[in-house]
Amino acid sequence: MSPAILPQGPASLRSASSPTGRQLGVSFRAMLVATAVLGVAYTTLITGIGQAALPAQANGSLVRDADGTVVGSSLIGQAWTDADGAALPQYFQSRPSAAGDGYDGGASSGSNLGPESDDLVAAIGERQAIIAERDGVDIAQIPADAVTASASGLDPDISVAYAELQVARVAEARGLPIAQVDDLVAAHTTGRDLGFLGEPRVNVLALNLALDERE
Repeated sequence: MSPAILPQGPASLRSASSPTGRQLGVSFRAMLVATAVLGVAYTTLITGIGQAALPAQANGSLVRDADGTVVGSSLIGQAWTDADGAALPQYFQSRPSAAGDGYDGGASSGSNLGPESDDLVAAIGERQAIIAERDGVDIAQIPADAVTASASGLDPDISVAYAELQVARVAEARGLPIAQVDDLVAAHTTGRDLGFLGEPRVNVLALNLALDERE
C-alpha cells in the first residue's frame, strides 16, 4: 500500500501553525473572566472586608488631633523640628530617618552604610553630641536607636530608654512635673508583640499628641 501523501503548500502550513478563530475566542473569553474575577471581584471583596473589619488600618492608620484634623499615621514617623530643622524641646524626638528628606513614605530606605563607614561613624558622633547637650546626659546613656536610622527610615516608635532619656527636657519645656510625663510615657508604651517578639516601644506621635491635649 502506498503511504498517504500529505497536502503541501503555504496554505496548509499556515493552517497547521496558526491559532484558529475558536482558540482566539476561548483565550479572549478566559482573559475577560480572569479579569472580572481576579481584577474586579476579588479586589472588591478584599477591600470590603478591610473596610468592614479593620477600617482604620485599611485607610492608613491615620491619627487625628482633638479637632479631628489628620496629623499623621501611627505607622510612619515624622520630624518634630522647627523650620530650621532644630528639635522642638517640648516634644519627644523620633528616631533618625534616611528616607528621602526624612520619613518620606515614597522613598523608604536606610542609609546602606556599614559599621566600618566613616560617614556613619561621623553621623553617629554628631547625633550623640547633639542629644547629650539637648537632654543633659552622658553619651554613654544614649541608646542606639537615638542615633541610628532604621532600614525603612519610617519607624514611628522609639525605645523606652530613648523616651525616658527625653522626659526631663520635655517636662521642663512644658512646665509639667516629671512624674506626669513619666506616666504618659508608660501609658503609651507597647509591649512585645505576642508577648515575646521585639522590644517594648513608644509611639512618638501618640505620646506628643497626649502631651498637647494636656495643655
